Amino acid sequence: MDVRFLPNPYFVEDLKDLAGTDSRIHDFSLGSTEAQDFLSRFQRLLEFLLPLYEREGKAYLTVAVGCTGGRHRSVAVAERMQKIFEGQFPVRVKHRDLKNSA
Repeated sequence: MDVRFLPNPYFVEDLKDLAGTDSRIHDFSLGSTEAQDFLSRFQRLLEFLLPLYEREGKAYLTVAVGCTGGRHRSVAVAERMQKIFEGQFPVRVKHRDLKNSA
């Protein structure tokens, strides 16, 4: 899922060096009406798909979220999706472009 349409914190001096795990990045990138609408639609898509993958006997589903540098917007979206789905499905998030990421 390409999330480069979201506002990019990289171009805001006070946010540039923060990671997408920081609440200030979440607020900046995910706070708009459009971002909230996207998150809702992305959630509904995954809620539709996950049971279908389970029904087909799939042990896992990889969902990749990307942006330009992989440090801000994609991280914030992945973190939000993890919070939404934890408790419903086993979720593991790996931030490829963040140092010291699981």
